[in-house]
Amino acid sequence: MESKRAVVLLSGGLDSYTAAAIAKAEGYELYALSIRYGQVHAREVEAARAVAKDLGVVRHAELAVDLASFGGSALVGDGAIPKDRALEHDTAIPSTYVPARNTVFLSLALAWAEVVGAEAIVIGVNALDYSGYPDCRPEYLDAFSRLASLATKAGVEGARLTIVAPLLHLSKADIIRRGAALGLDYGLTHSCYDPGPAGAPCGRCDSCRLRARGFEEAGLVDPVASNVSPYREHLT
Repeated sequence: MESKRAVVLLSGGLDSYTAAAIAKAEGYELYALSIRYGQVHAREVEAARAVAKDLGVVRHAELAVDLASFGGSALVGDGAIPKDRALEHDTAIPSTYVPARNTVFLSLALAWAEVVGAEAIVIGVNALDYSGYPDCRPEYLDAFSRLASLATKAGVEGARLTIVAPLLHLSKADIIRRGAALGLDYGLTHSCYDPGPAGAPCGRCDSCRLRARGFEEAGLVDPVASNVSPYREHLT
């Protein structure tokens, strides 16, 4: 019986790692795609390499797409990374939103999926802990699925390609619990938007704080950040 194949967008963070591991547990062979898009936290690409190796992917491709040349986001150096914000902040789209990033990434994944004959594209988006990002919403993923069926040779010929987002409705704590149950080594991952020169997490950006709260609520110790004092001091 021919195995199922999936292209997984792998950032090196705990969400994409967990989503990929769930897909692997469901029997998919994984083709991992990481994008160097000019992100100020490019340390995550190194983490993606470690995560891809741990997952035993068939192939790990890295592409460079310079979204920093457009600007428009703190994640590509256009403005400061927000720090010490309340975790339950307002619903305004944050400055860390990268314009059309997931559309660009999913389009690249779609192209590769056609080439390798993948049935699924796996993405680790989460609608609960990432409120405000328009390209993390269920209706966006549904719309992209429709586009994939219309815009590809495979779709026109009747092959179905599914956008799989297994973390979409899970809290960060639930994601971490799921990964722990799968035996994942979260010490391989990187989440911080503004790491220090040696790659240490700042403990104060939105991503660090959501990660810290997730581990705390899951009742588990974060192997990356458990000894970084800002993680313990800025959870409110």
